[in-house]
Amino acid sequence: MGTMGKLAAVSIAIAALGCHGPLQTSAASALLGVTNATSGATQKQYITDPTLNNMNAVSVTIPANWHFNGVLYQGGNCTSIPFAVFRATSPDGLSYVERMPALAWTWGTGPMAATKQKDCLPMQGPMSAQDFAKYMAAVLKVEYVADEPVPADENEKVQQDLENARATWAPKYAASHLQQPKSTAELARAIVRSKNGTFPMEGELRVRVDCTETFFPGMKSMLRGMPDRPSSTVDHCTAGVRYTVAPETQFAAVKKAWDAPGMGGRAEDAWQQAWMQRSAQQSQQMMAQINQAAQAQMQASAQQFAHDQAVRQQMHEQFLATMQRGTDMSMARAQQSMNARSTAASDWVDYALDQKTVMDPGTGQVSKVSSAYSYTWVDSTGKVSYQTNDVNANPNGVLQGNWTRQQVVHGDGTQ
Repeated sequence: MGTMGKLAAVSIAIAALGCHGPLQTSAASALLGVTNATSGATQKQYITDPTLNNMNAVSVTIPANWHFNGVLYQGGNCTSIPFAVFRATSPDGLSYVERMPALAWTWGTGPMAATKQKDCLPMQGPMSAQDFAKYMAAVLKVEYVADEPVPADENEKVQQDLENARATWAPKYAASHLQQPKSTAELARAIVRSKNGTFPMEGELRVRVDCTETFFPGMKSMLRGMPDRPSSTVDHCTAGVRYTVAPETQFAAVKKAWDAPGMGGRAEDAWQQAWMQRSAQQSQQMMAQINQAAQAQMQASAQQFAHDQAVRQQMHEQFLATMQRGTDMSMARAQQSMNARSTAASDWVDYALDQKTVMDPGTGQVSKVSSAYSYTWVDSTGKVSYQTNDVNANPNGVLQGNWTRQQVVHGDGTQ
């Protein structure tokens, strides 16, 4: 996708968000967590953008007594626009809502589709949002139970927003004599099941897949013996996933609370404008530098006609490559490329939120705790935890009760 295409996509993709102490794990506290989640009381948390002076980028509305962690990824090579990752957790730690890292893949024909990015998914063609939900269920190692219908009004709003974005950017493409990329957006939902220790859990995957298809015209060779450059078509898809999990008996209440108006994430208007303005300025600066380099090179090669023609051809291809990769290059200068992800989405989220998952070897109870400490102990009630970095520290005989050291496991609770 070209520089202008990236700026057009961000107006849609960024807005598509919605996407330490004692551990309470008893049945009574679990019920209390759901009661509070459905009481209507809420709190608003913010995810900031460190590349824009910690400006509030995304606001996330969650139940008033839930815990929150979130971070803004600036994107990589395959997903060049920033995206929010967050987890909101109920007081008992059993129910949670996650906005997962954005995932992307690309394919196409012609020379412009030949370059593959390292951080793209290994997919070579289109995938529906419902099929992507099944793919994520396999990644998360949960049971895919059934498709769930998407409300008609929600789908209608997404399609209308997409159409409005197309109409807004159409005159800009026309003024630049460029063919506007074809854009699509698709929603899907799915019900899944899993286990958290001994707790039977029910979950919902909500998926949005945004795709663009960009056409790059070919060029007839102006030099004898040099072949024509064929046209190219490049398709690029980005998938956003929200995962809601709760014990089976509480899932309906948790889902209802999070479906209330205003819940979930929303990109801040001021941040969107600041990000797009900075991206446009960086692209203009890059284009100016390329133009200056082109003029100097053309003047240096003006004595030889054949060499001059070769330089013009090279500059034309550099221009097309810049249109394709302009925003990617500007973002790469503003930040380091995102760290390589684990294949398990639960481990990705743990890493992003500076937390880890531990399990009681006796009861199988799984808990999310801070990753700042190396060792975690839980008392016999399963309600109180103790964390330390001292390998020899043992709360038994020092603190009241019987304590068991926890085992570090994967984010989904597996060994």
